[in-house]
Amino acid sequence: QVQLVESGGGLVQAGGSLTLSCAAPGRTFSSYIMAWFRQAPGKEREFVVAKTWSDIRTYYADSVKGRFTISRDNAKNTVYLQMKSLKPEDTAVYYCAANTYWYGSRWPEVRENGMDYWGKGTLVTVSS
Repeated sequence: QVQLVESGGGLVQAGGSLTLSCAAPGRTFSSYIMAWFRQAPGKEREFVVAKTWSDIRTYYADSVKGRFTISRDNAKNTVYLQMKSLKPEDTAVYYCAANTYWYGSRWPEVRENGMDYWGKGTLVTVSS
């Protein structure tokens, strides 16, 4: 069982920035694809970004392309989601997830059952 722990959520004004972290205590991510999803109130959980741990492939949802950046720190076994130019519509609970399958262009179709491991989420609120 892989435990994923998100942190870094909070309240930020529109146009501001926030960086989320996802750690897996005691585990290495070397064989996993890491992804971020989000779920706004009353909406389905949606894909945000996915990245192979080897940095070979990254896929962003169109809604965040150019504003969000996924990265990782090997030494800390942590994945980050840097979010810039935040908009009120980015308000959601953000979830870190991991699996071993790369969906390619189908990433936006992936839902909860498409990933093997999930964190409990961290809330991001963007005020207008």
